[in-house]
Amino acid sequence: MGESSAKLFSACGKVILLGEHAVVHGENALAASIGRSAEASAAWADGESGALHLSDGRDTWPVDVGSELDQAFRALLAALAVDRPVSVHAHVRIPTRAGLGSSAAIGVAIARAIAGLQERAADLSRDTLAATAWERVFHGNPSGVDVAVAVHGGCLSFSRRDGATPVPIASVLSLCLVQSGPRASTRAMVDAATAYLRAQPDGGAAILSAVRDAVGAGTSAVERGDDTGLGNAMNANQRVLRQWQLSTPAIDTLCDAARMAGALGAKLTGAGGGGSVIALAPGRERNVLDAWRGLGFEGMVVEAGVAG
Repeated sequence: MGESSAKLFSACGKVILLGEHAVVHGENALAASIGRSAEASAAWADGESGALHLSDGRDTWPVDVGSELDQAFRALLAALAVDRPVSVHAHVRIPTRAGLGSSAAIGVAIARAIAGLQERAADLSRDTLAATAWERVFHGNPSGVDVAVAVHGGCLSFSRRDGATPVPIASVLSLCLVQSGPRASTRAMVDAATAYLRAQPDGGAAILSAVRDAVGAGTSAVERGDDTGLGNAMNANQRVLRQWQLSTPAIDTLCDAARMAGALGAKLTGAGGGGSVIALAPGRERNVLDAWRGLGFEGMVVEAGVAG
């Protein structure tokens, strides 16, 4: 089967609505997909080894042998027990290194494409296993939430103990999304957050408790369709993330500007230290985007909670 006729397989990117970093320490996180974010196709390759090619919609490039991406690709192939050369083309539709789950989405899309090439039936557990092997190369100790959203889509509650649990939502969430600037390494931010908790046991326990409360309140609000309740939970979570030293001046400025423009809630999403900001501003999305543009940042509106 040639590349041009190979079937495309897709997976979702994500936003973490509530609970990032705390999820690494056993707490629940509330996350939602942002639609089809990565696609991949696969074909058996000639020669002794296969290859991975990536595309961002403008350019396509081969992944260098021995690079981190190549190592992740090999880890994924090993997890799928691929025993012959395979050539994969993957296309990412969302910004990378922005806290939006792009790497997990690519990993799941590739796993599905290879399974399709092997004529295997769909298997969410297999997708999760293969994409987790891929993610560990990049992030060391990933929480698993990115892979869970990429695999399942929709809105879900996730914990390391219980895995992914679907959360029924009254309606798809319209969120304003903007990149605050270059994102720090997820691995570095996870390590820094963990070090903070260990250095301040009492304060760390209070942080995790506050996040737990925000996630619980926000999850209930999503189920009820209570935008004000979700916004309040987002603001409470952002206050904790600032205390946890995971926010940045740019993130704080963007959150403040969103609220002044009418957003009910605004917070960083993902690892922090840069990356993306989300704002919930039903009916006032244009006001928020204009406020961000006035600060020199171009945002967009995404639908969160849609199935992949």
